[in-house]
Amino acid sequence: MKTLYDVQQLLKRFGIFVYVGNRLWDIELMMIELKHLYQATVIERQTYLLAMAVLKEEHYREILYQEES
Repeated sequence: MKTLYDVQQLLKRFGIFVYVGNRLWDIELMMIELKHLYQATVIERQTYLLAMAVLKEEHYREILYQEES
């Protein structure tokens, strides 16, 4: 799992589609949904950690992008 798209596909497998209209909010909501899947023991720890690392990196990039604008 390397991209935001990969995380979206993971969530989609469980019927979770995230689109709020703001990319930063989308990423934050994906983090929440991913955490819920892990807490419900639906996904493995390794999958959770990889996906969360991708989301944190994208979140950081989006904050930098918005600050530049």
